[in-house]
Amino acid sequence: MILHHAGGLFLQLSLWDLVQSSGPLPKAVMVILLFFSLLSWAVILSKWAVFRRARSANRAFLRAFRKAPGLDAIAAVSEQFRRSPLVVVFDFGYGEVKRQMKSRGSVTNPLALERTLQLGMSEEITRLERNMSLLATTATVSPFIGLFGTVWGIIDAFQQLGTAGAASLRAVAPGISEALITTAMGLFAAIPAAIFYNLFGSSIKEFGARMEDFLLEFLNMLDRSFEG
Repeated sequence: MILHHAGGLFLQLSLWDLVQSSGPLPKAVMVILLFFSLLSWAVILSKWAVFRRARSANRAFLRAFRKAPGLDAIAAVSEQFRRSPLVVVFDFGYGEVKRQMKSRGSVTNPLALERTLQLGMSEEITRLERNMSLLATTATVSPFIGLFGTVWGIIDAFQQLGTAGAASLRAVAPGISEALITTAMGLFAAIPAAIFYNLFGSSIKEFGARMEDFLLEFLNMLDRSFEG
């Protein structure tokens, strides 16, 4: 157990030593990759929380919407569900209904109402997609940045080997090990970003489908209100 622990500690210290002994350019590459990794994780954690709250608020708002006698009753309590993307769509539609009612006494332009609801959907989709490009950029660019650092480090290692004149693996291994760290860091930054980009993309499509369904429910409730 002690030997295993000591071996692990030695490995950790050796890895840190390799990082410290890297040249200026590989170190700069590592800093860039660390920045990308931290930035992507900040986006991941933020979006995870936003989507979780939005799903919960959607469910609560839909329950209230389906039980309400009319649009005015929903408008009175919609502020309680402000984190729901559906509330934004509702606000757009309700605002258009009130404008048409005020100027003409009834909803005489259903096409304009539907377009207004679609604008609300578009605004919410845009909000949900905010910072997704950062995840896409991290997933796409980080491996290439890491590879650049690796190639540069290997070139540097072989140049030192040529200068030393010692053609042995023992002589070149430390330099190659230093170089490969940047590839590992590039993958460490890229893989989570790619996974969560795809997961969040599916969630945004799901939110979009929910909003399209809600558009129909809104129009149905509006018809029932006028029939009553």
